[in-house]
Amino acid sequence: MTAPSEQRTTTLVAGVGNIFLGDDGFGVETVRRLASGPLPGHVEAVDIGVRGVHLAYQLLDGYDTLVLIDATERGGDPGTLYLIEADRPGRITPQEALLDGHRMSPDAVLALLETLCAGTGCIPPRRTLVVGCEPACVEEGIGLSGPVAAAVPEAVNMVLRLVRDDEWTAPTAQPAVGQANN
Repeated sequence: MTAPSEQRTTTLVAGVGNIFLGDDGFGVETVRRLASGPLPGHVEAVDIGVRGVHLAYQLLDGYDTLVLIDATERGGDPGTLYLIEADRPGRITPQEALLDGHRMSPDAVLALLETLCAGTGCIPPRRTLVVGCEPACVEEGIGLSGPVAAAVPEAVNMVLRLVRDDEWTAPTAQPAVGQANN
């Protein structure tokens, strides 16, 4: 067993989204490209797709940092990248379907994780970042729009910059040059 002071930081990079809904497949495509190259030893990149419940249970394995990659509608131009630091999972009201495995937003996954951790004694990631991309179209269809496809390489570079060091300091959720943040 490794002493706590010797344990390496572990980071899970999760691509989420539905590849059958156009630009909603941004997270899946980005993590696919990210996983095809070399990653630091403390980083695991996975294609979660629409399996939000699976992500919540995987996070019980004890990751220090979670980086979610997803299409994120924030009102910017299609292809705009966002880096968002999540303070705390949002609350889910009783009317919302918490365990609808195909419609779990990242916020719902984090709320489920909070519930699972409370029941198991596990510790959620201390830091959660979202690398989001403004979609052009999330209607039925396979393939990313031009602006979102063009943003994938920069998103890969953004994630690589974020995970390059396993010792992160204070939160620095800053937009990439020329990108929006909020």
